[in-house]
Amino acid sequence: MRFTNKVLAITGAAQGIGRQTAEQAAREGARLLLIDRSRYVHELAATLTANGCDVLALEADLEQWESTERVFADGVAHFGRLDVVINNVGGTIWARPFAEYQPDQIEKEIRRSLFPTLWSCRAALPWMLKQGKGSIVNISSVATAGVNRVPYSAAKGGVNALTRSLALEYSDSGIRINAVAPGGTDAPARLTPRNDEQPTEQEKAWYQQVVDQTVASSLMHRYGTLAEQANAILFLASDEASYITGVTLPVAGGDLG
Repeated sequence: MRFTNKVLAITGAAQGIGRQTAEQAAREGARLLLIDRSRYVHELAATLTANGCDVLALEADLEQWESTERVFADGVAHFGRLDVVINNVGGTIWARPFAEYQPDQIEKEIRRSLFPTLWSCRAALPWMLKQGKGSIVNISSVATAGVNRVPYSAAKGGVNALTRSLALEYSDSGIRINAVAPGGTDAPARLTPRNDEQPTEQEKAWYQQVVDQTVASSLMHRYGTLAEQANAILFLASDEASYITGVTLPVAGGDLG
């Protein structure tokens, strides 16, 4: 029960790693602020509430500052505090060689996988500073070194940099800031796809190159599970990691990114 009476905000909570992390945190006593742009976040909240968890689910577009600021303020107004933030929004929209990306696609990849973390940290920090304590875990990726995802790699490299810099700025304020860098992770099909376009045969081949490189780069030569990612995230979020800050932890079977 590492999170008894603690308020955890989890972004991108409706599915995948975010959902798994929320479910595990609920079992450890957390009170949960679940944030997602998808209405499916309310279905997860209903399930967790039925199991006795104190949950507030809010919809927001975290690529935009105004909506990010609003949901964090609403969450603190509801719970009265904010102990942990897990910034999970992001993900490759297209997989292709860099020369094949269109300029607008590059901008969308950066907006999707960097700005939600940047804005959420900015929205959360004033509340944590008032408390004099807090923990932030940003979700990065070992795809900072990977094929056919250069804009995504650049965005996640930015997540690593902001994690280190924020940890330096706020280490004297009682706030720890770390990141987890997942490798390939087995997950159910997405409820809301990142890209509504039907892939061409060439695009399928480019994506297969991503899969092949991901497996080859892992010393264990496999994808991880959602629970393996959530375990690492919640460790860094918890007081068990009280002497750890400014770290990006690869969880990728030995692939360091």
